[in-house]
This record gives sequence, C-alpha cells and structure tokens, in this order.
Amino acid sequence: MPDRHRAFFLRPSLPAHRLYEALRAVIVEGEPVRTVAPRFHYTPGSLAVLCSRFRAGALPPFFQARRPGPKHQPKKAPARDRAIALRKQNHSVYDIQRVLRQEGRPLSVRAIWEILREAGFARLPRRADEERPVYARPAAAAVADRRAFVLTPGQAFSTPAAGLFLFVPLLVTLDLPGLVQQARLPGTRQIPPLHYLLALLALKLLGKERVSHVMDLCHDPGAALFAGLNALPKTTALTTYSYRLTRAGTLRWLEALVQAARAQGLLPGTSFNLDFHAVPHFGEESVLEKHYVPRRSHAEKSVLVFLAQDGTSRALCYSNARVLKAQQPTEILRFVTFWERTTGQVPQELVFDSRLTTAAVLGKLDARGIRFLTLRRRSEKMLGDLLALPRAAWIPCHLDVPHRKYRDPLIYESRVRLKDYPGDLRQIAIKGLGRELPTLLLTNALTAPPAPLLTRYAQRMVIENAIADGVAFFHLDALCSGLQLEVDFSVAWTVAANLCYRLFARRIAGFEAAHPKQVYRRFINTLGEVHIQPDTITVHYPKRAHNPLLLEAGFDRERVRVPWLHDRVLRFEFG
Repeated sequence: MPDRHRAFFLRPSLPAHRLYEALRAVIVEGEPVRTVAPRFHYTPGSLAVLCSRFRAGALPPFFQARRPGPKHQPKKAPARDRAIALRKQNHSVYDIQRVLRQEGRPLSVRAIWEILREAGFARLPRRADEERPVYARPAAAAVADRRAFVLTPGQAFSTPAAGLFLFVPLLVTLDLPGLVQQARLPGTRQIPPLHYLLALLALKLLGKERVSHVMDLCHDPGAALFAGLNALPKTTALTTYSYRLTRAGTLRWLEALVQAARAQGLLPGTSFNLDFHAVPHFGEESVLEKHYVPRRSHAEKSVLVFLAQDGTSRALCYSNARVLKAQQPTEILRFVTFWERTTGQVPQELVFDSRLTTAAVLGKLDARGIRFLTLRRRSEKMLGDLLALPRAAWIPCHLDVPHRKYRDPLIYESRVRLKDYPGDLRQIAIKGLGRELPTLLLTNALTAPPAPLLTRYAQRMVIENAIADGVAFFHLDALCSGLQLEVDFSVAWTVAANLCYRLFARRIAGFEAAHPKQVYRRFINTLGEVHIQPDTITVHYPKRAHNPLLLEAGFDRERVRVPWLHDRVLRFEFG
C-alpha cells in the first residue's frame, strides 16, 4: 500500500478524523492517554475531557450528514395551521396572504404555497365569483360605447382633465370629423373612428407615457366627455385598434392633418429640418434591426424613426417609424413625395445631418430643384489641407443671430465633387464656432450669401430640441411594441399632438415658441367643473396664475358648437 494511503489513517489532518482516531486508540486499543495525546496533537488533559464527553454522549455524531441552513422556520411555523384552515375554506394563496397580513403574520405567496404543498393540497381550481371571499376589489369601469353616450341637462361633475377642453375649439376649427373621414380611419359601430382618435389624442395631449395608462382615466367623466363617449376605451381596445391602421392609413391621416394645419397658417413649408431618431428596444426577442443610439454611443436593437419639422413654425409634420436600414438613405425622397402629394409642390429647402442620406440621393434632390444644407464628414486629409491654408485665405463672416456667443467665424469656400453626385457642390469650411476643428457645410446653393446659410443650418438644432421634447413630454422613447407597425401609429399621434400644442400656443401671448411641456404645466394640467345644460356645456376653471393669458386670448368669449357632443355649445368660465 502506498505511504500516502497509510498516512491518511495514521496521521489524520481533518479535525473530526483526528478526534475519531484519538478516541479509538484510547477506548478500543486501550492505549494510555499520555501516549496517544502527543501523537494526535492534543494535550493529555484535553484528550481526557474529550473521552469523558464521548462516554457521556455529549459529542456530535461523526458520520451523520449535516444540512446547512436554519432548522427552524420562525415565520412559517406559527402560520402553518392558520394557512391550512383557510385553504379548507376554499381560499386561494392570495386570499390567505391577505388574511395573514391583516392578522399581523405576513407571508409571501411562495411560503404559503410551500406550506400547502407539504400538507398535500393541490392547486385551487377556478372559482365562481360567488365562491370568492368578499373584499375590496378594483371597480370595473363602464364599457365604452358611443350609442350609450348621453348628455343629461343639469348634470355637473369635477374632472382633473379639464384642460383637454381648451383644445376643443382648435379641433373644431381643424374640422376633425372631416379629417377622420378624409383619412378613412377604421372604427366600429360601438366606437366610431372619430372617437377612437379623440381617446388616443387625449392620452397624448395629457402626456401619458403608454396606451395602457388610459386606465388612469377610465373613471374620469371629463376625459370621456372630451372623446364623446360614455367612458374611455380600455387598454385592450386601444391596442387592438392601433394594429388595424396600416402605413397607408397613417399617411392619409398625416396628409389630412398637414392640409388642415396649413389652412391655419401653421406650416409654411418653405424649409424643413430632417432627422432620424432611434427608439431603443429593451426586450430579449425581437426582429428589429440594430441602429446607432447616440445616447448610448453604440448600436442596439431599436426602431428607427424619421421626423420632419417645419423650419419656420417648428412643428412636426411628418413621421415614419417603419424605416429599415436599407431604406434609410432614400427616406428623404419619400418625404418629398409626401409633401408634393399633400401640398402640390416640392419643399424649397431641406436641412439635415451628414448621416441622413447619400451623395446619389443628394443628386436626385438637386435634379428636382430642392436646395439642401448638410454637413460633410471630415477626413484627416481634408483637415490637414484646411489647417495648412494661410490666414489670409479665411474670410470673416458675421452671423446676425442675437444672443449667440460665436457670431464672427472665419470661412473658406471651395467647390468639391463627390462620388455619385453629378456636378459640383459648394463647401464652406467654418472656424471659430467654439469647436477645435473646422466644420464643413455642403450645399447646392452655389450663389447664396454664406451668412444666411450658416445661420439656417445652426437653426437645425431645433429639431433635436423637438426630439428631446418629444422624448421628455410625449414619451417618444417609451416603445409601445416590438412591432414597427404599432410604433409608427404611436409616433403619428405624437405628431398630431405636437401640432395641436403648436396651434394652441400661438393664441397665448408670449408662449408662441414654448415647448409642449411648458404649455401643459401652465394651462392644460388643471382641475375643472363641467356643467351640462340643454344647449350648452360650461367648463369652469379655478383661479390660476396664468388664467389672465387665457382671458386675453379670448377663451372666455369662445362659443363653439361641437359636432361630437351632440352639437352643444362649449363655453369656458375662469376663476
């Protein structure tokens, strides 16, 4: 036998093994304690004590397996009999949890189920309502049905969504029923398309993050009255409706909306800011492509959204959330087609970033007579050539932009040719804008003065501000689905809500350029009382600091007949 095997028994190293061999040598072999103790690294006195304790049965067993962890359950044990008694009364684990919590013995659902399983209970079969214990439950709201919508004279109620009614004169002016008919939106006999649209628009105007948050308003009579319904449609109804609208239907809705907004003078359509925005997807399984997300500085699965903003009014006027990576360079041409079909003319000017499209598409824009402004990606050779230019080659240029820190940059103009672009492009290199390296601006406006071009491109930042505002207030990044179809639907309603806020803000002195979040906080987020009379509906608002601005805008003199409220006249009272 190898020496190492003999050493395992003769020279044990583990404490329990060492004690076993020492006790065996004294008790079985009869060796004296003073001889055995040094061999196993004990003192004679301590080994004598261990022998005495072994004979008295005070030592733990040597060969019994030990289970780690506590051997007593201080929370489950006292509640075991009570949980079993409640299950015998046909209570579910959630009912038992509720009762135990009321009795001051809280247990988790898992702990209760372990008690019942150890006692031999199977899962509780589905019970009828009368078999369930009586306790407080969520109140069921009425089913949304336009046919059940009635206006009872003398009825009065308070609503936290009273600010929604301030948009009603605007929606009547836009002829919202006509827009719905023009867009041929789907609907049902229970909820016609106009009322589906109003319910969805109410959520966007109130800055609700998701369609599911309609449950916050399902018992509010004010929000239901705004939509012309007895109650708002619930999450399932609105989500199901969103899947019924195709991209063609969304385009028809956007076309009708743009035409109505232009009739109000909101969208001149002379110049547009264009940009992409990636809405990240946080799920594990999806068929979405990966796009670059600037906030995270890497590409990840996301929905790529194309947005167009009117450069004058700063209102969003077009969106597409069904852009695939292969279609990204040509999406700008689809917007041009949309605008030409909607207004009968192509856009005069487009301003966008360098990553938006390709040189071949720029050539198609130039062939259609569309002026564009974009940036050029800088290579090391380009920067080296620019930095090697003498100081005299750079020309001073003054930008007439108030409150701008850098208003006197230096520019250097040249003509350049790009691969796949038929002809020359004008390149303007700019220094002195607060950046270390020069900025390269590309345009097909070969003869226009440089200062207006630089000023106009600097204003392109407003679309990035609009996107940031859409993320903050309209919750653009709250991805409603892993399917682009429903995301496209949600973004289109964001565009509609943005247009409504822009039109509303134009009436308020000093708030013409305010962000929707500011307008909402000061005017829309308010309580109110609604009084229904035979011919009128009066919304009374309490005193607020900004009510004088509404009075100055003439809201107290509004008398508008609302088609979806049985042609009742809507009027407002303040404070």
